[in-house]
Amino acid sequence: MLQSTQQTTQQTNQTLWIKNPLAVFSGSLTGPDAKRDLRGGIVIKGSQIIECIAAGQQPVAAVDQQLDASDMVLLPGLINTHHHFYQTLTRCLPAAINQPLFPWLQTLYPVWAGLSAKHIEVATEIACWELMLSGATTVADHHYVFNHALSEAIDIQAEVVGRLGVRATLTRGSMSLSQKDGGLPPDSVVQTEQQILDDSLRLIKRYHSAEQGSMLNLALAPCSPFSVTESLMCDTATLAKEQGVRLHTHLGETIDENDFCLKKLGMRPVDYLEHCGWLGPQTWLAHGIHFDQTEIQRLGAAQVGIAHCPTSNMVLASGICPTLELAKAGCKIGMAVDGSASNDSSNMIQELRHSLMQQRLRYRADQITHHQVLNWATQGSAAVLGRDDIGVLAPGKQADIGLHKLDGLNFSGAHDPLAALILCGASQVSKLMVAGKWIIEDADETRAQLEQLKSQHHQLAIQLVKQGSL
Repeated sequence: MLQSTQQTTQQTNQTLWIKNPLAVFSGSLTGPDAKRDLRGGIVIKGSQIIECIAAGQQPVAAVDQQLDASDMVLLPGLINTHHHFYQTLTRCLPAAINQPLFPWLQTLYPVWAGLSAKHIEVATEIACWELMLSGATTVADHHYVFNHALSEAIDIQAEVVGRLGVRATLTRGSMSLSQKDGGLPPDSVVQTEQQILDDSLRLIKRYHSAEQGSMLNLALAPCSPFSVTESLMCDTATLAKEQGVRLHTHLGETIDENDFCLKKLGMRPVDYLEHCGWLGPQTWLAHGIHFDQTEIQRLGAAQVGIAHCPTSNMVLASGICPTLELAKAGCKIGMAVDGSASNDSSNMIQELRHSLMQQRLRYRADQITHHQVLNWATQGSAAVLGRDDIGVLAPGKQADIGLHKLDGLNFSGAHDPLAALILCGASQVSKLMVAGKWIIEDADETRAQLEQLKSQHHQLAIQLVKQGSL
């Protein structure tokens, strides 16, 4: 497997000045640095930013190294808040194309039931590289498919993200309500509640770090109201509170989900969330589309986070997330690519463009700007994941950054470099740093080195689908 370049780039006490970028987005829409022109760049020491420099100014700190960024746009590393890495193996599966959520899931569950440890390892690596090459420095995954032969999927993911040097939030997903008990998934991909709770505690104890600058956080993530039992939802909330970890689930994605909750549970999804002890700032929800105004106010008052997944919502025709109403009510809004079987890619910078276009179908153009979607993907996503040490360019924050060149044909003639990044359709980062270490120093070279991994991944994808059709 390809090793990240961070393996050979040692973090030192030397200072690095990323000098005179073409344009800068600080990550924040408010605060002291939001309106400052930071085209003087930033200074990094160890894993942190120690200085932000106004245009035309010099660093106060003594500088050991300089990087001329005059042909690049500087951003905080993008932060993905929801994904299903294993789904990179089932992109554009013919039987699932052009299906709404419930039939789409029912088509894919039998295929996913055949996942092995090797599938998880390679799919995780592919998904992480795809995210990193598109500018993401923090990845989040929601893995909830555990067959009888696959009990250590999260351990495998933890090993991969640690090896690559990318920051991660891994969520221990789960399904406990099978078709025979009134749920959507088949028996082959559900576990008992005790299995789930025992493994959740084991994983938290082994991997979760709540420290500033943490490279790996764990969260607990029963999949959805139509795939887990009420008791598991309640017990998971209790365990998360005891262990000080966050909660994550799908909610409000489709009208079918609302109908399921009313029919099977006798209440709407937000009522169910509150009933199970989930309605609070420790929780973030994937999608968050189909809420009424009263529910939006309740979610906002509880400071619930929302992982906004515009591409997936368009592919599955699920609807448009009411981002501005949710934010005004008090919700935290972050950006997410969702799984690669409903996107069907993991390109974080492209997700911002899709969000801008999709959200302008609901809101005015002056309400959904390139600054707004960049904020959702940086500071907003950090807040969704419960972090205040990433997502912005400011002294004391982690040195997680992306540098983007605007040298493609699609950027020729662009007058505002920062707007061009989104509106003209950037797709690849040029350089990527996590915690003060370069993990991508030359994106083209990195892509070339991934050919063997890509070939292995594709063969595993063919094998998985063939096996699932037998």
